Amino acid sequence: EFHYENGVQDFVSYLNEDKETLTPVLYFEGEDNGFQVEVALQYNDGFSDNILSFVNNVRTKDGGTHETGLKSAITKVMNDYARKTGLLKEKDKNLEGSDYREGLAAVLSILVPEEHLQFEGQTKDKLGSPLARPVVDGIVADKLTFFLMENGELASNLIRKAIKARDAREAARKARDESRNGKKNKKDKGLLSGKLTPAQSKNPAKNELYLVEGDSAGGSAKQGRDRKFQAILPLRGKVINTAKAKMADILKNEEINTMIYTIGAGVGADFSIEDANYDKIIIMTDADTDGAHIQTLLLTFFYRYMRPLVEAGHVYIALPPLYKMSKGKGKKEEVAYAWTDGELEELRKQFGKGATLQRYKGLGEMNADQLWETTMNPETRTLIRVTIEDLARAERRVNVLMGDKVEPRRKWIEDNVKFTLEESGVF
Repeated sequence: EFHYENGVQDFVSYLNEDKETLTPVLYFEGEDNGFQVEVALQYNDGFSDNILSFVNNVRTKDGGTHETGLKSAITKVMNDYARKTGLLKEKDKNLEGSDYREGLAAVLSILVPEEHLQFEGQTKDKLGSPLARPVVDGIVADKLTFFLMENGELASNLIRKAIKARDAREAARKARDESRNGKKNKKDKGLLSGKLTPAQSKNPAKNELYLVEGDSAGGSAKQGRDRKFQAILPLRGKVINTAKAKMADILKNEEINTMIYTIGAGVGADFSIEDANYDKIIIMTDADTDGAHIQTLLLTFFYRYMRPLVEAGHVYIALPPLYKMSKGKGKKEEVAYAWTDGELEELRKQFGKGATLQRYKGLGEMNADQLWETTMNPETRTLIRVTIEDLARAERRVNVLMGDKVEPRRKWIEDNVKFTLEESGVF
């Protein structure tokens, strides 16, 4: 549930609370054909958009005709302004809607008369009322046009930001097209040479891609995998923090580029989930702080630039065991694994005296058979599916933990993380 004293305006301020904003909160309202429309929007210096919509005070998480009206109004008005002011020349194509939505946080709330209320599907998550689109489009277009004309310098800065977004989008589209069509140049082919160990199957609906921390673990994963449907991509070091970086810098990062080419579905606004080469993207890192950091950086990238993969449930985290306990030798040897200290205590009771305990400090300490049995075998492995239950809270959490501002991150850590002397490594 959401409650803000000043309605949609406060909600947008909340979405941008931990970001550098480029505009004040713009508030538009109007009524047409019995539809009551409220829109608040604000631009930040980020590289993704965040649009939340409501119909009769109920969240429409899959959007619908009202969101389409909002987006079309912004695109049309911005392109018209860019041409009138000469920021787009006659030879230039119009910018796409995604270019103008880069860094946009918006909340749209409309009240729809009962006789016009239509939803798509049974869940009421997507508005289907045809009249909602022109109503929202008309109200937003009128108000936004007036704002841009009254705030020329700010408006021009937004257009220039969108032009940079277009340049990055076109570079990303080129990368996807070359990957899909197999038309990579020598440099691009070098991204995958010696890195990706592909699956034998060409069926994206069955194939899995393991993103593995380090070459040593990658070697065990290559040997232990089921080569029919499992591909291995070792990652060397930590990827760039995509919550802070510009798209141009992200595309220069070798590890990110390798993932983009491997997954084969583009990136950012040009991402197309239908083109993905894998059904499951599985992050497999060491069970330590470095491994957790790599997970976080990868999840930030997927959330920011391949979000449909996350929303559709295609991104997973593998859970390797922390302990191996064995007893006996040869054919009589008993082996069991523990993922938590609680499970370890149960194994101690089960095995009794004479058992041998091994603490895995990293994936590289497991041989191929152990890695397959514990972490890669679909029959025995444990995977965590990454989901987004609350987009607004997810957006804010990513901004706090991965964004530029230090103070909100420090406060979150102080409020949510408990440190002990033992964990600090001092003793």
